[in-house]
Amino acid sequence: MNEIYCRRIMATKGNPGDLRSRSSTSMFIVAGLCCIFYLLGAWQRSGSGKGDNIAYKITQKSEDCSLISNLEFETHHGNKAVNESSFVVKEFKPCDGQYTDYTPCHDQARAMTFPRENMNYRERHCPPQEEKIRCLIPAPKGYLTPFRWPKSRDYVPYANAPHKSLTVEKAVQNWVQYEGNVFRFPGGGTQFPHGADAYIEQLASVIPIDDGTVRTALDTGCGVASWGAYLFKKNVIAMSFAPRDSHEAQVQFALERGVPAVIGVLGTIKLPYPSRAFDMAHCSRCLIQWGANDGKYMMEVDRVLRPGGYWILSGPPINWRNSYQAWQRSKEDLDEEQKKIEEIAELLCWEKKYEKGETAIWRKRINNEYCSDRDSRVTMCKITEVDDVWYKKMETCVTPYPETITSEEVSGGELKPFPGRLNSVPPRISSGSIPGVSVDSFHEDNKLWKKHVNAYKKINKLLDSGRYRNVMDMNAGMGSFAAALESSKLWVMNVMPTIADKDTLGVIFERGLIGIYHDWCEAFSTYPRTYDLIHAEGVFSLYKDKCSAEDILLDMDRILRPEGAVIFRDHAEVLSNVKTTVAGMRWNMKMYDHEDGPLVPEKILVAVKRYWVVGETNSTYS
Repeated sequence: MNEIYCRRIMATKGNPGDLRSRSSTSMFIVAGLCCIFYLLGAWQRSGSGKGDNIAYKITQKSEDCSLISNLEFETHHGNKAVNESSFVVKEFKPCDGQYTDYTPCHDQARAMTFPRENMNYRERHCPPQEEKIRCLIPAPKGYLTPFRWPKSRDYVPYANAPHKSLTVEKAVQNWVQYEGNVFRFPGGGTQFPHGADAYIEQLASVIPIDDGTVRTALDTGCGVASWGAYLFKKNVIAMSFAPRDSHEAQVQFALERGVPAVIGVLGTIKLPYPSRAFDMAHCSRCLIQWGANDGKYMMEVDRVLRPGGYWILSGPPINWRNSYQAWQRSKEDLDEEQKKIEEIAELLCWEKKYEKGETAIWRKRINNEYCSDRDSRVTMCKITEVDDVWYKKMETCVTPYPETITSEEVSGGELKPFPGRLNSVPPRISSGSIPGVSVDSFHEDNKLWKKHVNAYKKINKLLDSGRYRNVMDMNAGMGSFAAALESSKLWVMNVMPTIADKDTLGVIFERGLIGIYHDWCEAFSTYPRTYDLIHAEGVFSLYKDKCSAEDILLDMDRILRPEGAVIFRDHAEVLSNVKTTVAGMRWNMKMYDHEDGPLVPEKILVAVKRYWVVGETNSTYS
């Protein structure tokens, strides 16, 4: 602009006689002004002019953007040389070998101090601040990068989860087999001895699994999650959960295979999902007493099940007359249990669609049109509390349907078959039920994250190569990061912080994605080394006055695989503090400017966790 201005001054037309009479002094003045303007423009564009205080601070902060120049995303199963950093950092030591599978909020020793009634002891019980360990969880000796999907569905390196108990306890059920240096997962299960494929085809004869109508599923008591693993063929994504119990590594095996799973249980507190989240819920001999506690567990499934969704119960007590002897239970006990389940399903206004062999399927009604007569027989939950679930006690009440106008209308809004629903406006937004979120802001968010993800792919060219299977978004918003990444090669665990300004987790599920509520002041409900890539946008700004950034980073290190990557997006000053902690954590890192340029205060910090295993004494700097 200043260059154009100078040219205009030099090119100003006048009387030829005046030009000839122009003194040399005037020429020098004009030339001098041009030089001043040119230098001023260059100074402003550089962002280092102290007159522009903000630009100056940002430029100063980004001077070390290439803090570590040899950032490496490829896996090599070995340690890497790391450049010495010039600032003093706190070095975090490795934990003892006994902590290789440490899950802080599901620690066995702590769990046994809580009541066993209603599985309370299997729920989340996190250590107080003074008991948290502040060391780096080591990988077991011989740890290997998991096989890429779909090979990982069937094979897991033995060294990654060296627990053979399931190969013995579940040998006849074809869950998992140990073969040399790998575990093999044949796709069998307790209730599907002919394999998960055949079982899913049986379900698909009743449930519209093939056309995208059913996209999100919940698998309670998932075992090694073979049901969820084989549903990917149908473009259905299942959230699987199982407790950390005597059968070691169920959830760990699931995640090593590349299947979504968390440590969890139906106990005394609500499931960490919003209402009307799942198109389908499943229990295959999950050992849950569905008829107990006045139907509380079935009511909780009803809460998270979308209107028109399906519930599958496979195993006891279904078809008990033919199976009671094999189950080693009395006919009277099983008969009573099935009657209770049928009664509760009627109160919930579920319609039984199928029963064959040991499998039964119910469908939740699409609205309250056929259920008005049950309202006097049950206690209805408060509509304002159905998504308030974090550490909230499960209640014996029925979640009300959102209001409808006609008998054909789907309560809460009808969804397009997937993948159409991924970028369509979710009903929770189009209905205006989330304050501060509009149709326009949804489209803008989608557009913005496509831009951000394109920038990430330029930084890390392996992002959509299949290198990263298990991905986590720590502050998922409306799920647009996951939508921009959508691929059969990966899946995203969309985490909704419990302190987020807006609860949009229901929106994420309506888009055909999965997610979970979580408070990042506590450890996440998963085993170590279960995520390949973690995305943390605005997380440390959100929690800066809530809890220690160090604690959050240490748990990120715990759940990140060796040679896994982290993408931080936050304000420059926030990331400067993050870097100080990360520098002591055996991570390589590099800072990048915002894709719109260096004057934008938001920056991108990319880190890669180095490969190291239990027993190695190498330090942060070696």
